[in-house]
Amino acid sequence: MIVEERIYTLHHGKVAEYLKLYEDEGRAIQLKILGCNVGYYTVDTGPQNTVIHLWAYVDAAEREKRRGVLSADPHWQAYLPKIRPLMLVQETRILKPAPFFAPWLQQQLETAK
Repeated sequence: MIVEERIYTLHHGKVAEYLKLYEDEGRAIQLKILGCNVGYYTVDTGPQNTVIHLWAYVDAAEREKRRGVLSADPHWQAYLPKIRPLMLVQETRILKPAPFFAPWLQQQLETAK
C-alpha cells in the first residue's frame, strides 16, 4: 500500500480561488477516478499558500493506472488550464505506511472501490 502526497504552492492570495475551482469542478473528477482521498488540506502554520492532498493506492501499479485514466479524461483536461496559472510549484511524494497503520488504510481502500 502507498499514499501519494501532493503539495501545491500557489501564487500569493490564490488559495481560496484554487479551492473553489477544485470543489466546483476538480474534486468529483478525481474522486471518481483516483478513489481513496485520505485528506485535502491547506497550511495554517508554516509555508503559506500551500495545498496538500493525499491519495491511497494498493500499489504503484494501481497509482500509475488511475493517474493515466485521470490524465486522459476530457473533463480533467478542461479543468487543468483553469488551475495551472494559480500554481507556482508542485511536489509529489510516495509514502509507505508504518506496519501498524496498514490495516486501517487497507480498509479505506476497500471502502473507496
